[in-house]
Amino acid sequence: MQGKGSMCGVHVVAWVLLIIGGLNWGLVGAFDLNIVELVLGGVPWLLDLTYILIGLSAVAMLFCKSCKKCKVGKGKGGGGLCPHCGK
Repeated sequence: MQGKGSMCGVHVVAWVLLIIGGLNWGLVGAFDLNIVELVLGGVPWLLDLTYILIGLSAVAMLFCKSCKKCKVGKGKGGGGLCPHCGK
């Protein structure tokens, strides 16, 4: 049973990937340190796949309000920046 501001599995994965991507790009900008490349650099196709999934996560979150399985961004308590409380 989902409560106020709960997310479906797709959105949970998307948020995790967006956080990883955002932190990674912050580190690239501040310290020229790419953590994703350090961890996955030995497997080029896995590095590419990770970046593709992070990009797809951003697209998925753009359409967050159209998700019928979760309450993020909908009606009362939704529509805000925080996916958990809707504020």
